[in-house]
Order: sequence, then structure tokens, then C-alpha cells
Amino acid sequence: MTAHIEGLHHVTVISGAAQENLDFYSKALGQRFVKKTVNFDDPSTYHLYYGDEAGTPGTVMTSFPWAGVPKGSVGAGQVSITQYAVPKGSLGFWVARLPEHGARLIAEEEVFGEARVVFEDPHGLILALVEADDARTPWLADGISADEAVRGFHGVTLALHEAAPTVAILTDVFEYHEEGRQPLGSGEVIRYRAGHGESAGIVDVHLDPSMPAGRDGAGTVHHVAFRVADRVAQMEIQQRLTAAGHQVTAQIDRDYFWAIYSRTPGGILFEVATAEPGFDVDEPLESLGAELKLPRQHEAKRAKIEATLAPLEI
Repeated sequence: MTAHIEGLHHVTVISGAAQENLDFYSKALGQRFVKKTVNFDDPSTYHLYYGDEAGTPGTVMTSFPWAGVPKGSVGAGQVSITQYAVPKGSLGFWVARLPEHGARLIAEEEVFGEARVVFEDPHGLILALVEADDARTPWLADGISADEAVRGFHGVTLALHEAAPTVAILTDVFEYHEEGRQPLGSGEVIRYRAGHGESAGIVDVHLDPSMPAGRDGAGTVHHVAFRVADRVAQMEIQQRLTAAGHQVTAQIDRDYFWAIYSRTPGGILFEVATAEPGFDVDEPLESLGAELKLPRQHEAKRAKIEATLAPLEI
């Protein structure tokens, strides 16, 4: 195998009102707002991106914000927890900070020897901040120092009734390997780590046949994206998925990366995205997120789209 999955690329979620989503991820959690664009398939709504200074793959949270969208419920067939890496000794800072910005503390716990706090964001998305040794350079927002700032993703947790078919993708196609298991309620959590890449390499599988099925809506993950270096590597992953019997899309130009998609047997939508060309392809690094950027096919309708979208205060 010459092409490698190098960990996570981004996580895309369904949220409520755009301004509330922007305020929480850019101001409370302290990520940089790196891109303001629209949903390719529904340009009447924003697609918002948050990450480190450059929106480096492995740091990027993206949101489809729909004001008034019914709240979903997290369960089997979904990414149930999105995990961020934070410095060791910083959890007390986040326990004090995030509830002041509309988050609800769910648990303070240890998983696979790592201390973490679990929150529900203002629209119901479940996040874990995990203490980890992580050398990535953080974006520093107001009120957050380098001793506390998020480094990017630590990993994700997949909630499944049956693990084997989805795990086969992780291990046989994506080259993840099992690191450990521990009980959780009536099920267990199995940890997998990417065989390549240096960050955002964790996938935890929460296996519990009795878990209620998830329902999409505000506060749920739409899809999780894994990263590859370029389109050549992406094509090889596409071929491996097809050879393993999975349906996969063609390569799709998403302006800031190329993407392929495949729905896993467990119901979770996997994307494989390229690290190129990046978020500075259409605006300078120093002013990422400052202007509304539209996919090329929607540029001719800019006036109508801008009139439809609620203004955002950055």
C-alpha cells in the first residue's frame, strides 16, 4: 500500500443558528474562523469552518447551521463524541469557561488512561476535551493562553450496534490498528489508532447492541472526514474501498480539498479528503474567514444568496 490515511481531516456537524455556532467555536472554544461559505447543495445556508491558523487538516470543525432545525439525538449509527486535544492540566480552565458560554458539563472521567471532560455544546453536540501531549501550534483566541488552547482533534467516537463491518474499513482499508478495550455501560469501547500521521489519529468504537439508534438533527455529526495527502492517494483509497465491496463516490472538488464519500455498514458517513489545496486558495492567510466565499457554481447568484443569509458578527 502506497497511499495512507493520516488521521482525521475534519468533522462536519448540523447546528442551530449560525451566529450562536460561530460565537461558541470561535470565541468560547477559541478556534480560528477560517472560512465563511455556503452549503454546496443548499446555498441558502452557511457552511462555516473553524480550525488553527491555516485550517490545517486534523483541526477543522465545520458546521451546517440551520436556524430552527429540530434537535437530533445521539445514538448508534453516528459519531457520538468529537474529541479535542488540550494541554495537560488545562481541564479545570475549560470546566470553568465553557458553561459560561452555553455548554453543559456532562462528565469528568478517564478513558484509556486519559483525563477528559465531556460537554454538550449550545446546540447539543457532544464534545470531549482530552488532556494529551500534542505538539501542534494552537490558535490563541481572547482569554485563552497556549497553556489551555485546543490543539485540534484528538479523535472521534463511533457509536455502533455491530462493530466488525465498520472496523474492517478502519483496519483493512485505512490501516488503523487496535490499541485497547474497556467496558462502558452494557457495551465496551475499542480504541483504534491511525498507522500513519502524527495527530488526530484516534477512532474509538463504542459497541453496544442495546444502544438506541441516533436521529439526525441539530447537535449531531453529519460526517467525519479522514485525510490523505493528495488526489493520487485519495484515488488509491477509493479503489481499496471499492475492492472491499463498498459504494464510493467519484472525486468531488470542494474548493479547499477534494472529497470522496462512502456510507459505512454501521450507517456513519465517511469522507476521505485531501490536504490540498487548503483554505488560503481564495483569500490570504491573514484574513481567512473575513469574506463570504461561494462555490464557483453559485457565484452568479451571489446577490440573491447574500440577501438570504443572516449577517454574521465575527
